[in-house]
Amino acid sequence: MKFTPRHYLILLFSVFTLTLILNLGQVFSLWNLAETSLIISRWSTMAVLCGYAWRKKSLTTWILISMVMGAEFGHDMPSAAIHLNLFSRIFLNMVKTIIAPLLFATLVVGIAGHSNLKQVGRMGWKSIVYFELVSTLALFIGLLAINLSRAGIGVIIPAGFNQQGIPAVKAQTFEEIILHIFPENIAKAIYEGQVLQIVVFSIIFGIAVAMLKDQHRNRMVHFAESLSETMFKFTNLVMYLAPVAVFAAIAYSVGHMGLSILGNLLQLLATLYIALLVFLLVVLLPVALFMKIPIRNFIRAVSEPATIAFATTSSESALPIAMEAMEKFGVPRKIVAFVMPTGYSFNLDGTTLYLSLATIFVAQCAGIVLPIERQLLIVFTLMLTSKGVAGVPRASLVILLGTAASFGLPTWPIFIILGIDELMDMARTATNVIGNCLATAVVARWEGEFDEEAAKNFNKKMIK
Repeated sequence: MKFTPRHYLILLFSVFTLTLILNLGQVFSLWNLAETSLIISRWSTMAVLCGYAWRKKSLTTWILISMVMGAEFGHDMPSAAIHLNLFSRIFLNMVKTIIAPLLFATLVVGIAGHSNLKQVGRMGWKSIVYFELVSTLALFIGLLAINLSRAGIGVIIPAGFNQQGIPAVKAQTFEEIILHIFPENIAKAIYEGQVLQIVVFSIIFGIAVAMLKDQHRNRMVHFAESLSETMFKFTNLVMYLAPVAVFAAIAYSVGHMGLSILGNLLQLLATLYIALLVFLLVVLLPVALFMKIPIRNFIRAVSEPATIAFATTSSESALPIAMEAMEKFGVPRKIVAFVMPTGYSFNLDGTTLYLSLATIFVAQCAGIVLPIERQLLIVFTLMLTSKGVAGVPRASLVILLGTAASFGLPTWPIFIILGIDELMDMARTATNVIGNCLATAVVARWEGEFDEEAAKNFNKKMIK
C-alpha cells in the first residue's frame, strides 16, 4: 500500500495525541513516568513531523517544523541550545549581504529601465499616506488593548531581574531624524545596514541613470538587471539555510530564557499577541478586501517571510524573500523595490502597536493614572519618534525609554519588559513584514499595475 500524505497526517495526529496525553498526565500527576520516556514520546512526534515535511517538499513546512523542533530542543537540552545562536547569526549575516545590492539593482531598473520619474513621485506620496494611516490605526489598537486588559496593574517585580542590556541612545531632534535619511557615505550606509539611506542613494542614482543618453543608460540598466537576477538566485541559495537558522534561533531563545520568564508577564504577552491579531483582522484584512487582493494566495505569499521574521526576530532576514514573493504574487519589481524598503522605516505596524501598548503598561506598573488626553498625546508623540530610529539595535526599547522620560514615567518597568522582549519581538516583527508586503500590493493596485493573473496562480512553493 502506498503511504500517502493523508496517511502521514493520520500517523502524525495519532502520535501527537499520544504524546500530549502522556505529558499532560505527568503534569497533573495522573501517573509517574520516567522523564526519558516523555522525551522519547516528544521526539517521536518530531520524527513524524520531519517525515511529513520530507514528503511535502515545501520550505514553509520545513521552517514551521523547525520552529517546533527548536523549541523542544531548547527545552530538553538548554545547555547545548544556548550555543546554537551561531547558526542563526550566520544566516542573518548572509542575508544582510544581499540587501544592499538587491535594493540598488531593483530600484535602478525600476526607475531608469522605465524612465517614468513621475511615477516615482506618485508612489512616494501614496506610500507615505498609506503608511501613516495604517500605523496610526495600529497605535490606537495598542492603546485600546492595554486599557482593556490592564496588564500592568498588579505586576510583581521578579527577584533579581536583569537591569542591563538596554543601549543608551540620546533622543533625536527633528533635524537629526531628517538628516539621518540622507547618506554621507554609501559604503558606510551599507556597512551599518541603513536601509533608508541605501534607498535614497539608489533612487537618486536611478534618476541620474534615467537622464543619460540611451547608449550609457542601456548599459547601466542591463548591468542592474543582471545584478538583481543574480541576487535573487543568491537569495534562493541562502534560503536553504532558513530551517537550520530558525531551529537554532528558537532553541537558543527557549534554552537561555526558559518558560518561567512568562510568569506574571503572561498577561502582557497575551495582550500584545491578541492586539496584533485584531490589527491583522480589523485593519489589514479589510484593506486587502477593499483593494481586491486575493486573500488566500496572499497568505501563501507572506507565509515564508513572516515565519522567518517571527523565528529570527529580524525584519532584514525576511526582506529578500519577501520581495521575491511579492513579485511572484503580481506586484511589479519597481514597486516592490521602492515600497517595501521604505516601509521598513515608515511602516512598522507591529512595532508602533507595541510601543503604545508598552508605554501605558509602564504607567500601569507604576500606579500612574494617565487621562485619555495624556494618552493621546503619547500616541501622537510615538507617531513621530517611531520613524527615526531605523537600524538602531533594540529600537523599540530605545523609543520606549525616551517616551517614558519625556512623560515623567519610571524606567524600571521597561527592564521587566526586557525579560520577554524576544517573545514580543517575534510577533511584532512578523506583523511588520506582513504589513509591508500588503503595502506593496496596495500601491500596485493603486497604480493600476497589479497582475491579477499572477496573484490568482501564485504557487506557495517559493524555491523550485
